[in-house]
Amino acid sequence: MGQLPSFLQSGEAARLFPVLADTSKEGRTLSIFLACLENVSEFGRSMLGSLGLRLGSRARIDTFTEVVFKKTVTGAKHRPDGLIIVNTGKSTWTALVEAKVGTAELTNAQIEAYLAIAKLNGIDAVITVSNQFTALPTHHPLNISAALTRKVELFHWSWGYVITQAQLLRELGEVEDREQLILLAELQRFLLHPSSGVKEFDQMPAAWSDLSMSIAAGGAASAKNPVSQDVVGSWHQALDRLTSVLSRQIGNHVKLVMNKADAVDPAQRQKAALAELASCNCLRSELLVPDAAAPVQICADFGKRALSFQMRLKAPADKKSTKARLSWLLRQLADTDPADLHVRFLWPGRSPPTQYPLQSLLADPDIIAADRPGMAVHTFEIVLVRDLGAKFAQRKIIVAELLNSASAFHDRVCARLAAWQARPPKISEGKLEPASVSTEAMRDQVEREALDRAG
Repeated sequence: MGQLPSFLQSGEAARLFPVLADTSKEGRTLSIFLACLENVSEFGRSMLGSLGLRLGSRARIDTFTEVVFKKTVTGAKHRPDGLIIVNTGKSTWTALVEAKVGTAELTNAQIEAYLAIAKLNGIDAVITVSNQFTALPTHHPLNISAALTRKVELFHWSWGYVITQAQLLRELGEVEDREQLILLAELQRFLLHPSSGVKEFDQMPAAWSDLSMSIAAGGAASAKNPVSQDVVGSWHQALDRLTSVLSRQIGNHVKLVMNKADAVDPAQRQKAALAELASCNCLRSELLVPDAAAPVQICADFGKRALSFQMRLKAPADKKSTKARLSWLLRQLADTDPADLHVRFLWPGRSPPTQYPLQSLLADPDIIAADRPGMAVHTFEIVLVRDLGAKFAQRKIIVAELLNSASAFHDRVCARLAAWQARPPKISEGKLEPASVSTEAMRDQVEREALDRAG
């Protein structure tokens, strides 16, 4: 237990076995989480590292719950659930923590009050933890005025993110201490139990069904429509849960591909997705899977009422014909389940792409012979298409299909494909130099060759 900071009126150190009332599910869940954050070194460094803090082995993390401040905002009824203090020996960093479990959601009024309390007491940040997903801890599910976060930083962890980090630290062998490893396993087991109140994103909002039916009837999405905004927000939450689930399944960090502007500003990410939805009735994103041959592109097409996943691979340049290049690809996919998988061929120049079911190509690779005679395919796209029809509009089914299809695509395609890589050039015959040749002799040789060329 760390010493109480001067700005606290009273407080209780977070404990592994909290003595809170049975009805205080949020407090109990947060207390167990904070206890592990404080006592499992690698877990604390990993979680706080996601906020941009780089902590050495000597850094100390202290956590408290049920905190009461000497200075508070007049009329404020809210009290933060916890407090984190990080002491590096040279500096101290502090953060208020607010947790929600079950169906409870964060509110602007509450978080804005905590930002004001933090500023008043010289606290560096406010961290929220809830069942709401975000792409990065620096993104927040609430739209908070930038004026309130100039002096106090605002971060967010989803409970799904916490579970994923705990599992990956264990599976990647980054926690060596046996007792700490047991604590981390117990934290994960507790958070996965229904009694914890942790519930991962599993249902789109009503706006998803409304927009799906509107587009099916000939309508179009509008970037300014609140329905479209709700749809984009839920799509991002579903993708963020997908990265957590897939990370746990493969035992490594799966991330969303984002440009710098979207990563820095979640509002810009939302704006870009709304523009794309309005222009083509589609939502797109990319996953970066460790050691994969290429990023995985994901698309939810409201017009076709379908989900698609695809990878793009360059055809091997050391093979001259389309048939030989296709054989290279089919060898890698020979044992996979070909259902709903297609191969798209991209040709040189302005020739439009052609596409065949993988099952047809595996049965008869020669069917490609009639396509673009005299040309050699330069790129393959391997595509998984889920044509959902009316199920596309069903709020729970679409999330389940997204997660299941992503796992299937990884297992059937992503985990099997290796990118082609050119071999390093060989030394040409006649240019091998004996080991005994001196530097002076080599220089004389170069000078003679230069004089011969000049003459």
